[in-house]
Amino acid sequence: MRVSPGTKAGWRCGERLSGGTDPCSAFMRLVNNSGTFFLDSALPNTRFGRYSFIGCNPSVTLSCELDRITITREGARETFRGDPFDALRNMIAECRKRSGFDKPGRKADLSKSTEHIPFTGGLVGYLGYDLRHLVERLPQASKRDQRFPDMYLAFYDCVLCHDGMRKEWHLFGGGGSADILRRTAAQAGKTREPYATGGMRPSRRPTVQNGRMQSSFSKHEYLAAVQRIIDYIAAGDIFQANLSQRFECEVDAPAPALYERLRTSNPAPFAAYIDVGEGRYVMSSSPERFLKVNGRHVETRPIKGTRPRLEEARADEAMRRELLSSEKDAAELAMIVDLERNDLGRVCEFGTVRVDEARTLETYATVHHLVATVRGTMREGCDIVDLLRATFPGGSITGAPKIRAMEIIDELEPTARSVYTGAIGYIGLDGRADLNIAIRTLLLDGRRATFQVGGGIVADSKPEAEHRETIDKGLGIMRALGVKCDGNL
Repeated sequence: MRVSPGTKAGWRCGERLSGGTDPCSAFMRLVNNSGTFFLDSALPNTRFGRYSFIGCNPSVTLSCELDRITITREGARETFRGDPFDALRNMIAECRKRSGFDKPGRKADLSKSTEHIPFTGGLVGYLGYDLRHLVERLPQASKRDQRFPDMYLAFYDCVLCHDGMRKEWHLFGGGGSADILRRTAAQAGKTREPYATGGMRPSRRPTVQNGRMQSSFSKHEYLAAVQRIIDYIAAGDIFQANLSQRFECEVDAPAPALYERLRTSNPAPFAAYIDVGEGRYVMSSSPERFLKVNGRHVETRPIKGTRPRLEEARADEAMRRELLSSEKDAAELAMIVDLERNDLGRVCEFGTVRVDEARTLETYATVHHLVATVRGTMREGCDIVDLLRATFPGGSITGAPKIRAMEIIDELEPTARSVYTGAIGYIGLDGRADLNIAIRTLLLDGRRATFQVGGGIVADSKPEAEHRETIDKGLGIMRALGVKCDGNL
């Protein structure tokens, strides 16, 4: 039985817990529970990798396939047709009411010791790329062959937070999950129990059928598609478009073990694990922030420009210098920054949208990236749903102009993107949110594992180099799967 927020056994605010320092260990102890999530700062830093969040057993879920919406409330399912973004706004309002968030004094309950923590309960999940059809009028030529919903968000009124800088645990919320999460924090870092399925240890390589993957393109087909985009650019249709290829294999491994391998092989500040149910899991090691929202303050951090990491230090440094001095990559990033400024300008106050970082270099396990930071202040009366309608999907993974680029992507990519290049993260009940761009993201449905990798094509792109870049970006996932790639997929 649910305990109403505000009662003695109900909602708790910022209960500090003692425990180990390994959030992944805590997550592993929860994977037998339904709807387990892990928003994982697997590459921690004080700027945007400080906190990790864990939860399970959501009380409400919202999912949709285009305009067919399903809401499940404590086992009771309701299905209807409508606009998923409207359904999202209604769900936020419902969850605020359920949690007692709007009651007088609720915000004042936040203790000074934990008010810096950005997520204390709310919605966790993803918005898939194909929601674009509900934002703009776009073709639907690519094949929809995944079982993942276009949107999946679940309400967690109890959340466990790990502060990676202070090495502290905090518990927010109450109800039935509170005791489970409290025990989990206390045991974090101790000897782990076997995984929920298979008892497999992360050190054991997953078994991949035939030892290799299949791509949605042959190499020749991908090169031809790159050239087709270059031709569109020459004809004046677009300035750039993001083209991706999808890899697929059958894998004999439980999802938690795969995720632990992924976060080890490709640590990232916006990593995530989402149990969607029915044997479906979303696992991301994304380095890219789509949207951070704090009240009316908004931030986006597009990535454009990539070079591979090299083992020899001097050669790796040469890659960094080459990327920083590349006029092509600088121009590619500048175009996307302009697109993002325009998108934010649709919901932000005039004059508040600014570029705080035009170009900075960030280094990850397999690649170097160029990143920019754009910020703005939302107009009074606008909310997270208005912001999503104005900016989704992120311009860094579509191209510019955005609508024409998406039309060309639909023409050239043989399969729908599903979760890939959508957004994964949380939407809090207090006006805060943090969503990644769902790149470096692995989908597991039973034994079927798929992931996509792509890059921005511009006028002076070289097809061979663009194909090589997709392989470089996919290396972290390939290593997690235990697959070697010769670059000719």
